[in-house]
Amino acid sequence: MLPKGFFDRRAVVMAGLALVLAGSAFGAAASNTSPIGSTNVTVADPTVPRPPGTPCTVQLFSGVAFNDFNPRPYAYTPPTGCGTHWSKVVLEADFSVTAGRQFDRTATLWLGGVNLYFGTTEEPSSTVAPSWHVERDLTDYSALLRQAGNGQALIGNVVDSTYTGVIYGSAKLLFYPVSILAPAAPAPDAVIPLGSDPIGNTVSLTTSTSQLSKSLTLPTNVERAYLDVFAQSQNADEFWYTCVPDQYAAEVQECGGGNFREAEVSIDGQPAGVAPVYPWIYSGGIDPYLWRPTTGVQTLNFMPYRIDLTPFAGVLSNGAAHQVAVSVAGANNYFSATASLLLYLDPHAKTVSGQIERNTLVGQPPTPTIGSTLSTDASGNITGAITTQLSRHFIITGYANTSRGRVETTVDQTVGFGDVQTFTINDTTYRQVTDQQTSSDSTSQSSIGGFVTGKYSEHVRYPLHLDVNEAIAADGSFRLATVAHQGDEKSTVHQLFGITLYSAKLNNTVDSDDTLAFDASGNLTSHSNQQSTQSFTFNDSLGGCYRTDVGSFNGAVSSYATGTGCPNKQNRVFWFTHPDGSPENGNAVLGW
Repeated sequence: MLPKGFFDRRAVVMAGLALVLAGSAFGAAASNTSPIGSTNVTVADPTVPRPPGTPCTVQLFSGVAFNDFNPRPYAYTPPTGCGTHWSKVVLEADFSVTAGRQFDRTATLWLGGVNLYFGTTEEPSSTVAPSWHVERDLTDYSALLRQAGNGQALIGNVVDSTYTGVIYGSAKLLFYPVSILAPAAPAPDAVIPLGSDPIGNTVSLTTSTSQLSKSLTLPTNVERAYLDVFAQSQNADEFWYTCVPDQYAAEVQECGGGNFREAEVSIDGQPAGVAPVYPWIYSGGIDPYLWRPTTGVQTLNFMPYRIDLTPFAGVLSNGAAHQVAVSVAGANNYFSATASLLLYLDPHAKTVSGQIERNTLVGQPPTPTIGSTLSTDASGNITGAITTQLSRHFIITGYANTSRGRVETTVDQTVGFGDVQTFTINDTTYRQVTDQQTSSDSTSQSSIGGFVTGKYSEHVRYPLHLDVNEAIAADGSFRLATVAHQGDEKSTVHQLFGITLYSAKLNNTVDSDDTLAFDASGNLTSHSNQQSTQSFTFNDSLGGCYRTDVGSFNGAVSSYATGTGCPNKQNRVFWFTHPDGSPENGNAVLGW
């Protein structure tokens, strides 16, 4: 049965929700200024919505040049005048790169070993010096930000007579004070990095057995636990989504290692969770003109994938050291990884005990099924497809004896990966078409005495389509036409005592195409037909609505519409929601 007072708390929660919704103003999520004609970076992504009130600002660094591979350190001190608990904390960062030649570069910001931002940079041209703005909702990292610490910005960059683009950056944290209309956020009580660098850096995972891991002795009253995971492809793994299994690599003239990648989480060697890997394409990827002025999905601002480790809360609270690790299945030199453990502690108990009761992820290794219809005719022409498929369903259940009673948590998840690589290879054509779908359907459910108290469902899809078609002329010159489609689809539902409190849907798509022309020596001579569109939509059960569409032609913004389909054609979202796709805590009372 439920502990005494649970139904009273339910009434309080519902009344509090009604008060918050009645008193909260909608917040606009993006500027309505039209950028048509601009050659500067233009994306449809929403900014982080803000609560009412004037924030306190802490500048991390300003106008810093990145022209080598040395870190740019900074000292952090919590703000004064805004208390020690906040309704929201937002990172704002602005970057630019001078006109010239430069690669896209990985950009990360850190504090006390914890990642604050992860993304890549835009490539410049000889005539365009792009600048861009990124934001990240760091409210869940409030416990980290209550203490002074040291941080650093890392954007490794080569500047010489060939690569001339210098990258500049500034970053600040905005702390929104608590008020009647904007109560303190139910943020985790501890934020713990898995990396060993006390200031912060990524770890390179070169193979499937490489690990980002840390031995942790945690507080003895862990009630809920989550892990935010970033796994970014680098080096030979940058274009992992176009690679093929080793046995076919020479035949189709592609990179080996296969095209399945997935982040695996373990606790003390036991499988504990799975994070799908997004197929990010950076601004120099495949054909740089595809991403000017609109980049690919999340290119400039990655979103972490949050794994619910709450079934392990009782185990993690036993006072012993526990090894928490992240690996990337299929890694083939290499992935940059970082992860942060978020802990909610029982405020009314010094110790929490518990065990894992069921874990069907054990014994389900991430081994995809490979198929091929490739064939070679008498002239040596190759046609056919290579398929890669994997689907796993698992249930992890554990209990924790807390001050509220014995809480049982079940994570029920199905992760899927499907990829078809179709090839046409002959004397005049090399064409590779990639169709890939990564998916995750998960439910986190908590119960007391067999009665379900909280339930969170999340469905994500990462569709990717690439059509790279090389046409070779008799004189050896060739044209390379590329069509790309990326998607980021996410839907969430929060339930409390069987009542749906909140639901939301997000859809972000980018479609781009361009054709490059090369002479017989492989020198780029021209490009043509560059065009792209991005559409970003968000809707929730509270009436929040966001939509922005951007189109470009020949490197300049050709169309821009915002608010289409929303009431009064205005983007309006509540300040405590996540239209940008920031991760959510499924079993939090209000979910945000």
